[in-house]
Amino acid sequence: QVHVVESGGGLVQAGGSLRLSCAASGSIFSIGSMGWYRQAPGKQRELVATITSGGSSNYADSAKGRFTISRDNAKNTAVLQMNSLESEDTTVYYCNAYVQSNERRWSGFWGQGTKVTVSS
Repeated sequence: QVHVVESGGGLVQAGGSLRLSCAASGSIFSIGSMGWYRQAPGKQRELVATITSGGSSNYADSAKGRFTISRDNAKNTAVLQMNSLESEDTTVYYCNAYVQSNERRWSGFWGQGTKVTVSS
């Protein structure tokens, strides 16, 4: 069993910053990619940023230049630093971890989401 937990969401004014954290725990042998996604009501979940175990990152166009993803492989955590937030960034953010279990099986696991609200 693997658990993914996000934290750090909240209310911030436009132009401000938030730091989202993600922690994976449980039956983990290794973690491949970790990523942040977001989903607005009635819309599909979309990629925000991902990072491999080697530190290679990928960003959605909307996140480039404003958001930074990082991870700590030893702690099985990932952080999304969000700067210059806009009202359009308001939604629920989800963390995903692609995990190799102790039984050597690969699966993706989602957290429960953390809400970000940007007031204009």
